[in-house]
Amino acid sequence: MRYWKRTQSILLAILACGLAIVLSNCNSPSSQTSNNPSPATSPAATPAGALVYGAGGQPTSLDPGNITDGNSVMVQDQIYNRLIEFKPGTTEIEPGLATEWTASEDGKTWTFKLRPGVKFHDGTDFNAEAVRFNIERWWDDKSEFGYRDAGKTFEIWTDLFGGFKSSPNSLLQAVTAEGTDTVRFVLKQPFAAFPNAIASGYFGIASPDAIKKAGASYGTPSAMAVGTGPFLFKEWQSGDRIVLEKNPNYWKQGLPKSNQLVMRFITDPAARLAQLRAGTIDFTVDLTPDQLRELQSDQNLEAVKRPSLNVGYLALNPSYEPLAKPEVRQAIAQAINKKEIVKAFWGELGENDPHFTPPSLAEFQSDQVQDYQYNPQQAKQLIDQAGFPNGFDLELWYMPVSRPYFPNPKPIAEAFAAELSQIGIRVTLQTKDWAAYLEDRNKPPGFQAFMLGWTGDYGDPDNFYYAHFGPGATQDLGTWKNEQVFKLLDEGRAEGDKAERAKIYKQVDEILNKEAVRIPIVHSQPLLAKRKNVTGWTPSPLGSEPLEEVTKS
Repeated sequence: MRYWKRTQSILLAILACGLAIVLSNCNSPSSQTSNNPSPATSPAATPAGALVYGAGGQPTSLDPGNITDGNSVMVQDQIYNRLIEFKPGTTEIEPGLATEWTASEDGKTWTFKLRPGVKFHDGTDFNAEAVRFNIERWWDDKSEFGYRDAGKTFEIWTDLFGGFKSSPNSLLQAVTAEGTDTVRFVLKQPFAAFPNAIASGYFGIASPDAIKKAGASYGTPSAMAVGTGPFLFKEWQSGDRIVLEKNPNYWKQGLPKSNQLVMRFITDPAARLAQLRAGTIDFTVDLTPDQLRELQSDQNLEAVKRPSLNVGYLALNPSYEPLAKPEVRQAIAQAINKKEIVKAFWGELGENDPHFTPPSLAEFQSDQVQDYQYNPQQAKQLIDQAGFPNGFDLELWYMPVSRPYFPNPKPIAEAFAAELSQIGIRVTLQTKDWAAYLEDRNKPPGFQAFMLGWTGDYGDPDNFYYAHFGPGATQDLGTWKNEQVFKLLDEGRAEGDKAERAKIYKQVDEILNKEAVRIPIVHSQPLLAKRKNVTGWTPSPLGSEPLEEVTKS
């Protein structure tokens, strides 16, 4: 009881401070100052009648396959189509640029038939060769059109598909264009969820001609982004907005319903809500749970809750000497009162449990996995026994932008720091520009500890586990890897029987709970909002959706 009272007072103090910061709009680190609109790009400059979306930050890139963040996926969803799409508001797949797909009897070859008559925004033909070109530049680390020497990493490909072409871990073995309307993928082993994986929001199909023309600058503010999607790229005012216009030749008849879509970058949740109330934006995402009452009190606004399919976690890098010992990582898991932090910062819109996968995937979670109970006294003993009686210094990195799982990261990071100080860990909080944050965490030796999260790309445990613990997905954990986990994840991909898959993923759940390299903090229900004159918006549990059906009166 003593520990609960102490933690309660710490959390209440931090929460009060955090809310004061939000209300005063002063919580943005210096790296975010460029996201405040200048007079030349103020909300008043938005064309009358445009549909205006308030994003939590700007994209890192508009180059498909070269992104991992939701801000980028959201914009790309408007410019590009994928081979396979998801039915609105669900994790169920449906035809996109491919009209049908089949697997061979051994499950290793997938054949996709393509939609005829589709054009890229630049007037060039969408066809099988265009698909092969896109896949090759993501997969082949020696592709002349991958521009890796200019810093493009295509990290997400290894996260989901094991490795690049030169790696023995590569799931993909070959991709071929057969005629104009057929693409064939050959895999190293069966992967039942391959259509779901290739439907992920990262893999929009871009115009090969546009990529070749722009070279390494493709997908940046200085170059075009050219897909087959509902909106045409018009301009990217760095730090302020992206402007998109209706594709008059879109292959879906009658869409999009809006002539212009402006996506504004507003990093602070309080500022997003203020602009929503003022009518300078029409709809927005990733508000903080404490803003729900404010939304409900405004007759012009409507709260919208995104279906939950995510995890927000605290990563501990074993390449940092103190964190190399599992007992130290486990002590940190014990020292943070996760349930009370979730209660304080998310209220009814958050849930804490010991599983990395969200509650909607409970059938794949082990009943043997128990959470590390909050016990700072025992955690301090573990730290002492591990050889750190005087504690140690730790750099904890927090995100500079709102995300669905961490809508207001800085005060949450402050809560973690306050808890860890009780067991002798001296925390220094760090942050930087969002694109640099995502990139630099992967540069050896990586961040010591950092906050990040994941919104599912498809409704399967494979997407949560393989993208974080698979052969190509642990760069941000330094030298850490677990061969048993690799083996189990490959077995889970190849297994077609659901009950057997559940047994496999329950083993993974148990191993990762003991490893404590990515400690689950929250599974959140993201809070979104719109003005009541906005219709046609169906938020997806996958964290991003095309806005082709959205309009305002």
